[in-house]
Amino acid sequence: MKRIRSIIIVSLLIAAPVLTFAQPLPNQNGNGTTIGQIPVGGPIDGGLGILLVLGLGYGARKIFHINKQEVTE
Repeated sequence: MKRIRSIIIVSLLIAAPVLTFAQPLPNQNGNGTTIGQIPVGGPIDGGLGILLVLGLGYGARKIFHINKQEVTE
C-alpha cells in the first residue's frame, strides 16, 4: 500500500507541470480574444498619463506657493 501511494504521488509530481500549461481554445488567439475581433480593454497609458498630469499640477502648485512666499517676505 505504501509503495502504491508513493508511486501515485511521484507520478502526480512529475505530471503536474505538464498539466498546468495553459493553451488557448481553438477559436482564440494567445491573448484570449476571439479570432477576427478587436481586443477589448483600456489602454495601459491612460493611468500613467493621469498620474503625470496630477504630478505636474502638484509641482506647479508648490512652485506657485514658494514664489508667493518669497514675494510677501
